[in-house]
Amino acid sequence: MSVVIRLARAGTKKRPVYHVVVADSRFPRDGRFIERLGYFNPLLAKDNELRLKLDMEKVKVWLAKGAQPSDRVSRFLDAAGVAKRETRSNPEKAIPRKERKVIAEAKAAEVAAAKSAAAAAAKAAAAAK
Repeated sequence: MSVVIRLARAGTKKRPVYHVVVADSRFPRDGRFIERLGYFNPLLAKDNELRLKLDMEKVKVWLAKGAQPSDRVSRFLDAAGVAKRETRSNPEKAIPRKERKVIAEAKAAEVAAAKSAAAAAAKAAAAAK
């Protein structure tokens, strides 16, 4: 059984509040969970202490048992100093979409040119035999 620490949405329409829960990874996001560890209210200011409330003792116990935090929860735990978050690298995200499209088209043209050059070389080699 794969256990994850993740957010489960609660609250009303356009007024979200998230519960930080421990759940089996096969369960639905807002469905059944094993234990509730705290809550997160994204509508509050970032400096408000009521924005995020976690029971750190329970979090440490579940991490020791092998529970894997989701990306957002791992950010919370890294900020709290409980668990170190691995840095992620997506160098394409820094490039604007239009430029990415131009680069992708240039790569596609380059691949097509390489294929045609390889086909021409194979044809010349076959003709030489």
